[in-house]
Amino acid sequence: MTDGGDLFEQQRANRRGTAWLMLGFVAFFAWLGFGGDFVLREMTRDAAAGEYHHLFPWITIGTVALSVIAIVYAWSTGPQNVLWATGARLLQDPATPEAKQLANVVEEMAIASGLPVPNIYIVPDADPNAFATGWNEESSSIVVTEGLLQMCSRDELQAVIGHEMGHIKNLDIRLMTLLAALVGVAALINDGASRLLRSSGDSSSSSTWSSSSSGSSSSSRRKGGGGTIVLIVAVVWILSILLAPLITRLLALAVSRKREFLADAMSAQFTRNPGALANALVKIDGADAPTTSINRGVAHLCIADPLGRSVNGRPGFFADLFGTHPPVEERVERLREMAYEPGPAGEPVPAG
Repeated sequence: MTDGGDLFEQQRANRRGTAWLMLGFVAFFAWLGFGGDFVLREMTRDAAAGEYHHLFPWITIGTVALSVIAIVYAWSTGPQNVLWATGARLLQDPATPEAKQLANVVEEMAIASGLPVPNIYIVPDADPNAFATGWNEESSSIVVTEGLLQMCSRDELQAVIGHEMGHIKNLDIRLMTLLAALVGVAALINDGASRLLRSSGDSSSSSTWSSSSSGSSSSSRRKGGGGTIVLIVAVVWILSILLAPLITRLLALAVSRKREFLADAMSAQFTRNPGALANALVKIDGADAPTTSINRGVAHLCIADPLGRSVNGRPGFFADLFGTHPPVEERVERLREMAYEPGPAGEPVPAG
């Protein structure tokens, strides 16, 4: 059914990968703090009596604490911020035929997936798209645009909702919100450290580095090979700071792309109709873009790229690095293979 064999084994591997990825982020932030402490300690090792000697690892503690604070903040406000940012409105009393059908389909997919019925939100945007947000099965929400309700048949809408139920069941929504927070933390560390480096460089240009003819030579004689190690650590640390936002963003994008394939497969599992999701993706991809109500911060949560970026439209090296979603053509091909429906990926397959 999927590349990795049994779907449930993929789900277990997905959860294990989530744990390792989170540990990797924590280790990366710890390294940023440790590198700063190490470099600052070496810079102040030979300072005169009464001057500052860096001994306490406050940078390491600060970077780790900053990431924890951001995660706690995202945990408490993340889903609400996502809903607010997209202008989503809670569907409380369905009045139109489209709204009633949506509520009915969500209830059906909740039963098929074994999940509680999520909150339903509608974004007043004519471009078709959908996403899910929340922290767990009990507090999750599914969001669809008005364009999706107008464009999709009932079977296609059911398949899209099944895809979002897959994200909820696998706790993808939790991971992606936390990843977004970590991307923000990396950007903050980058900004703060860049200012620190600039200010220390400016102040040292007239004092510390002006006396380097005597200080640096004595330090090099004292250290020998140790000075080279300090220099290497300093260079790697500075590069890590400069590249931290890019590294965290690329990791977040990679996780998002992989989870789209898994959610597609779970939609097929819930609906027993992978062809319907293939048809829905073709329609969504062929609609006018971008989805003006959804910005970059939420784009990776959507079933398809709401910004219409060309990097998501074709497979390849740059798509693997910078794309928020797998190419729709590849997703459609996989779904049609599940449904035994050969045909051009750019055309819907007739229902029935």
